[in-house]
Amino acid sequence: MSFESLKYEVRDGLAIITLNRPEKRNALDISMRTELSEVVLDIRNDTTLYAVIITGAGGAFCAGGDIQSMAKGKRTSFESRKRIQDIYSWLYEWVSLELPVIAAVDGAAYGAGINIALAADFILASTRARFCEVFGRVGLIPDVGGLFLLPRIVGLQRAKELVFSARSFDAKEGKDLGIVYAIHEPDKLMDAAIELAGRFRNASRQAIGLSKNIMNQSFNLDFRALGELEAFGQAVAHDTEYHSAAVKRFLDKEPTLFDWDRMQKKDGA
Repeated sequence: MSFESLKYEVRDGLAIITLNRPEKRNALDISMRTELSEVVLDIRNDTTLYAVIITGAGGAFCAGGDIQSMAKGKRTSFESRKRIQDIYSWLYEWVSLELPVIAAVDGAAYGAGINIALAADFILASTRARFCEVFGRVGLIPDVGGLFLLPRIVGLQRAKELVFSARSFDAKEGKDLGIVYAIHEPDKLMDAAIELAGRFRNASRQAIGLSKNIMNQSFNLDFRALGELEAFGQAVAHDTEYHSAAVKRFLDKEPTLFDWDRMQKKDGA
């Protein structure tokens, strides 16, 4: 697939998306939004993938929305509303991808950028990464899912503080807040992301997908409703070839194909 505002490649089952407007610090414009919608649907329908990495080119992840493009022409309220609704047409698919998603954040992840990263399952940050729900500085509210995602990760009070203040914070504070999974030097960031993604190569995509789908709904449903989803999900997982093969390996006293502890020791992590 060929794009104008991003790069997309698949390396032996690992999908890598690179936001590619380095001259604009990968700010999100109409072209990038359209291309993200296309690539997310392609990933969703590709059953050969085991993980996804999203990153940015040129020492930045994504500086947010392209303010210069926003300033071109006056939109009506309904036109502005439609613009955000169009984002949600692919954002829901992005949040709901039923495989592990890793954001490799180097440099700025501001506005839309931090929220695209928050939609990933793991955020790896470089030592020079900076994050900011910057919307308040220009009199706007967080979009691209920020009002949904941020409170679920950091808690309501801290989310309010980050949104109301529109202040920036570094990778270390991001890790303390539970936003950042691990911190790496800039020149090691992509290697670390690829290594982390590689641990899922022999995992059950179906089990991870079902678990992710249900956990994404866990804050919105009561205990009984979650129990019903769990029951249906486990019934589906129990019927997969992966589970049957894993049981056979156990009975034959063979090591499991997916063993995080063993991989962690091997990688020295």
